[in-house]
Amino acid sequence: MINTNLKFWRRELSLTQAQLADKLGIKRSLVGAYEEGRAEPRLATLVNMARLFNIPLDSLATTDFTKRKNAKTAAALREAGPLDDTLPEDKPLRILAITVGPDDRENIELVPLKAAAGYLNGYADREFIEELPRFRLPMLTSTGTFRAFEIAGDSMLPLVSGTTIVGRYVDDWATIKDGSPCIVVSQKDGIVFKRVYNKLKQSAMFALQSDNPLYSPYDVKAEDVLEIWEAKSYISSAFPIGGVSLEHLASMVLDLTQQVKMMQLQRA
Repeated sequence: MINTNLKFWRRELSLTQAQLADKLGIKRSLVGAYEEGRAEPRLATLVNMARLFNIPLDSLATTDFTKRKNAKTAAALREAGPLDDTLPEDKPLRILAITVGPDDRENIELVPLKAAAGYLNGYADREFIEELPRFRLPMLTSTGTFRAFEIAGDSMLPLVSGTTIVGRYVDDWATIKDGSPCIVVSQKDGIVFKRVYNKLKQSAMFALQSDNPLYSPYDVKAEDVLEIWEAKSYISSAFPIGGVSLEHLASMVLDLTQQVKMMQLQRA
């Protein structure tokens, strides 16, 4: 019944396959495969479908909504309220795809720089997440789900470009404390590592600030944010330079940048 009901409810919501895929956080091709019966959704995807359609989970597999008597049930559900992807208290539906090892413990997936662009589209797609490198860190004793991101640029000195930040998934954004270093994933800015200042109550925004004083802080709308991971550890092959202040280090980087620009102009 899953393929039949999926097609039925998609049409009830007047959604294209691409629009439904976007709401569920999966690829459009998967929606087509599910509707044609060529593939079966994973349990996490089924749960998100049921929440989106506002129906019991088991009814996806046991109830044929195309039949007249069951169609009345569908009509009643529609009259009970809008069928959308919002949760109580207007909390957005966020889908977190994870992988587990043979011992059923969660892995830490690594998002390298070359996969950063693809992560914006595949962050909720378990098939994409399963393709990422994964590892374990025994010293992370706190509970939660962790993911690692390779950062680029010099905005968070003394952590240099290429450093890997291990973050813990933040489900309730209201709990983020001002000044917390976090990986923020958004459609507008991609994957950035900043200190986050919580402005949800005042303006439904986050203020993002770099440790490097050469970079100005800026605001990002909460509705544009896909994920937030609070930094808990980092891995780097570059050791911090002793006896150098952050301001001096930032000045050194600026001088090197200007020298490179001058060399480029001379070659031109």
